[in-house]
Amino acid sequence: MTMETKFFLNALQDEAIASAIAAAERQTSAEIRVFVTEKSADNVVREAEKQFLRLGMAKTELRNGVLIYISPKSQTFAVIGDRGIHEKCGPAFWEEIAAGMTPLLKSERFTEAITFGIGKLEKVLAREFPFRAGDRNELPNEIARDDREL
Repeated sequence: MTMETKFFLNALQDEAIASAIAAAERQTSAEIRVFVTEKSADNVVREAEKQFLRLGMAKTELRNGVLIYISPKSQTFAVIGDRGIHEKCGPAFWEEIAAGMTPLLKSERFTEAITFGIGKLEKVLAREFPFRAGDRNELPNEIARDDREL
């Protein structure tokens, strides 16, 4: 693990991120996860897609899971979503979220970058996938990492 990765991991405020996910999921039936890897990602989208499946995100009832995948070692990230969201929102949606997160990440405001992305997701997901009576939290809100049980 490089010093940059350690710095990134130590700088994250896990509780603030989990709280932002919980708040967002009170407005939508969608599921949001954050995954941080200590590994280098040559193709960050492909790696994000692998983790998306590994985390069980393609098994949500409405196919409306979103993953924010971050590889500090590669200094790259991806925001990807399941079929249900992509069909309604299209590629511009993902690009807009990434564009808003990028300057925050570059200025080392890591937690703020992630919570910004979650907030942007919340606004659109609440409209497209509103919270429904009886909705349940299908996936954990905590940050997933290589070294943690999923």
